Formats: sequence, structure tokens, C-alpha cells
Amino acid sequence: MSPRPFRHPHADADAVGTTDASAADADASVGTTDASGPTGGAARPGGGSVSRGTRVLWMVLGRVAGALLVLLCTATVSFFLVRLSGDPVKLLLPPDATAHQEAVLRGSLGLDRPLVTQYLDYLWGLPRLDLGSSLFYHQPVKDVLADRLPATLQLAAGALVVTLAVALPAGVIAAMRRGRATDRGVMTGVLLGQSTPPFWVGILLILVFAVGLHALPASGYGTFANLVLPSITLSVYSVAVIARLLRSSLIDVLAADHIRTARAKGFGPLKVVLTHGLRNASLPVVTVIGLEVGSLLGGAILTEQVFSWPGVGQLTIEAISHRDFPLVQAAVLFFAATFVVVNLLVDLSYRLLDPRVRASS
Repeated sequence: MSPRPFRHPHADADAVGTTDASAADADASVGTTDASGPTGGAARPGGGSVSRGTRVLWMVLGRVAGALLVLLCTATVSFFLVRLSGDPVKLLLPPDATAHQEAVLRGSLGLDRPLVTQYLDYLWGLPRLDLGSSLFYHQPVKDVLADRLPATLQLAAGALVVTLAVALPAGVIAAMRRGRATDRGVMTGVLLGQSTPPFWVGILLILVFAVGLHALPASGYGTFANLVLPSITLSVYSVAVIARLLRSSLIDVLAADHIRTARAKGFGPLKVVLTHGLRNASLPVVTVIGLEVGSLLGGAILTEQVFSWPGVGQLTIEAISHRDFPLVQAAVLFFAATFVVVNLLVDLSYRLLDPRVRASS
């Protein structure tokens, strides 16, 4: 057997000290890397860093720029398409008007100028909210819209309340009782709601509650009773969409591991769903709710027509029939702006609802 080599008593201590120093250097290098990473900002070639707040600001500015581009495209398309409907002067003058009278009126309305000049003037007025004057009402367009806007907002708010009050409990109950009679009943109602035209629902409600039972008014504006039937009519499709999506999303979440852990801890079914399930299932639901808010405002056109509701929807129908170019353009731009703003808010709310979105941004 060969003799063991002699080691100085202090050699092991020196080796341990060297190892600890190397580990300390490694930890320092990791700390330096982390400082330039998520906690200290993204490293840049010049040695600086971009803070998280700056990245969020650039993200918001990008979303806003995209929204403004969509509104510009909408304004452009509506400006040129509305002029394909015909000459509004023919409707504003009596049938026996002479060509000279038509030319004078066309000049006073500014319709005799080149189309490109009219378009550039229209774009120039948009940032200042100068939407022109109504050809039929002889008032500024923004004043005409402001008179009708409260009625549309009231109808959309009532429909949204009905939608959330019915769709959220229906989706939760259907997910908790999957495959049972309650689930089948909810899904049958969802199928009927998605396949039934809203204007037909409105007519049916008028026949039952206004004509048959005399319980609610068939038309009118100003009281809570006038709001009930239009709100229910406008919310039928949205209730079906949100309830179906919430059910399917909750079913997927309730099969996750953290839900089984919560159940193993002794939490009741309702507490598990409300505490651990709804937030994880809310992201696609919030997206659809945002889209449905725009649909409630845009879909109010037919509902307002059925119930003679004096909102922007009915005003749009009147403007189209009168070939009121500035008013039609403003109404289309209003509906488009509603969709764009709601979608922008929903997009930004993802950061509050889903930590994965915060991390990726």
C-alpha cells in the first residue's frame, strides 16, 4: 500500500476559503445580472436601462396609436360610402324645384366643392370635434348627438345590468352542475338566446307584456317601466354568449390542480368556485363582456326602432333615410369609437387580471 501524501493542516481551510470566495463572486455576478434584468430594467447597449414604467407607457401609446388608426380608417370609409347613397339636395327640396334652386342649395351646403376638399375639411375638424352641421336638423352634429346620447347610454346600461345579473349566475351554476338537468336547461336557454333575432324578441315581449297583460308600456322614454322591455330585448344575445363562455371556462379551471388542492383543504364547492375559480376563468369572459358593451350600443339601432326609443340608433336610421351625410358619418364614428375604446380598456385590464400578461409585458 502506497503511503498517503502529506497535507498541511491549513490546506483544507485555504481550499474552503477559496471555494467560498468563488461562490461569493458567482453570487455577485448573478446579482449584477438580476439588477439589469426584471428588477432593474432591460439592459441597453449604451449601458442604460429601460424601467418597467417606461415599457408600460410605450405599450399604452402603441395601443392608443392603433386605436386612432382604426378610427381614421372608419372615418374615411364612412365618408366615401355614405356619398354613394345619392344626392341629399333631391330630398331637401320639393320635387318641382328647378336646377338653379338645386345648385344654390348645393353651394350653400358645400356639396359643390371637390370631394377631396370636403374630405380634408372633414378630417381637419375631427380633432376639434367639429363634425359639421346636420343637413336635415340645421344644427351642429355634435349637439344633435348630445341630445340623443343619454337615451342610448341608459338603454345600454340597463341591458348590461340585465346581462351580468343573468349570465354570470347561469354560467356558474351550469359549470357547477355539469351534465345535470340544470346544466341542460341553461344550455337550452343559451341556444335559444343565440339563435333568436333581438327584434323578434322585442316584438314578442310587446305582444305578451304590453298587448296581452298590459303590464308594461310598448314604447316611450323617461320612466323605469319604459326601460324594462328594451333592456331585456337588447340583452338576450349577450346573456347567451357570456353564460356559455363562462361555463366552458369554469369547467376547464375546475379541473386544475390548485382547485383539487382547495377541495382537499375542506373548502365548500361554492367557495372554491368564487374564491379560486372565477378569477382564473375571468380573462376570456372580460374580453367578451367588453365586446358585448360595444355590441349593446351598436345593436341598439334595431331595438330603439322597435320600441321607438329616442337614442342614437333611431337617429342613425333617420339620418340614413334623409341622406344626412354629416350625421351618418358622426353616428358611425361614434359606434366605432365605442368599440375601440372598450377594447382598449379591456386590453389594458389584462395586466390587472392575469400575472402572466404583466410578466410578458
